[in-house]
Amino acid sequence: MNTLASTRSSGDQAYNQAFNWAGWSPREKATLLFVIEPVINPSRILLIEKKRGLGAGLINGPGGRLEPGETPLACAIRETREELCIDVLDPQLIGTLRFQFVGSGKLSGHSILGYVFHASHFTGTPTETNEAVPLWTPLDAIPYHKMWKDDALWLPLLIARRPFAGRFVFDEQNMLEHDVQTCSIDDL
Repeated sequence: MNTLASTRSSGDQAYNQAFNWAGWSPREKATLLFVIEPVINPSRILLIEKKRGLGAGLINGPGGRLEPGETPLACAIRETREELCIDVLDPQLIGTLRFQFVGSGKLSGHSILGYVFHASHFTGTPTETNEAVPLWTPLDAIPYHKMWKDDALWLPLLIARRPFAGRFVFDEQNMLEHDVQTCSIDDL
């Protein structure tokens, strides 16, 4: 693996040591899927404004929690259909994200393993639902300031189609620690 970014924030004085990832196990598994239209000039990415749940009010890609017995690929396809009313035709795994929440907030102790997919083709028309508002965004105008802080570290790798793995420690929406590495697709 190739380390791209690895730092620990000093923004939270109570958090003064690196998280111990040894033996880490997620409480839940989830997916994200990003559609990138390469035919349009400039290329654009399909994002959502999340209306409810974890990250409500932030910009992200469609996704959600795996249901019992569901594969990450099936979950990514289902969640995109539920949130945007489209069917992706060529989803491919491009990254994994590990999130650990610390601190004393409502997310403290929560952990998520995220599988990140990208696609270029879909059927249907992206449509607002009770979960999300579709946002076609030029690749050179991604609103990182309205997204989770980790997105700016790995989304450029997804756009470049470089497989990646990331680990992040958050206290609510405050990113305390991160490590992002490029890797082989086989390492995911």
